[in-house]
Amino acid sequence: MKATRNPKIEPGCPLDQLLKTLSGQWTVHILWVLSRNGETRHSEFKRFIENISSKVLTDRLRMLEAEGLVARSYEPTVPPRVSYSLTARGQALDAALTALEESCHVDA
Repeated sequence: MKATRNPKIEPGCPLDQLLKTLSGQWTVHILWVLSRNGETRHSEFKRFIENISSKVLTDRLRMLEAEGLVARSYEPTVPPRVSYSLTARGQALDAALTALEESCHVDA
């Protein structure tokens, strides 16, 4: 007999927060770019992710930084150099991102 599972997640549970974070448009794509590219600047994201607006990209990066998945690095040069990278918590998602990427490749 198969055990019945309750897929309901209690509000405030860390998994609930993670799923809400990852469900935003472009969020997983941003994490994937960072996972594959390493430290990435704002302008590079715009090249890697077609059709993402600067406002949405900035909002998503700020949200991911607040969630502890992305780190922001600022160098006070002229012009200032700002780049983003995955934190250890963000790197923990790499296995899931790799599995999703591999599911896109079909052997010929």
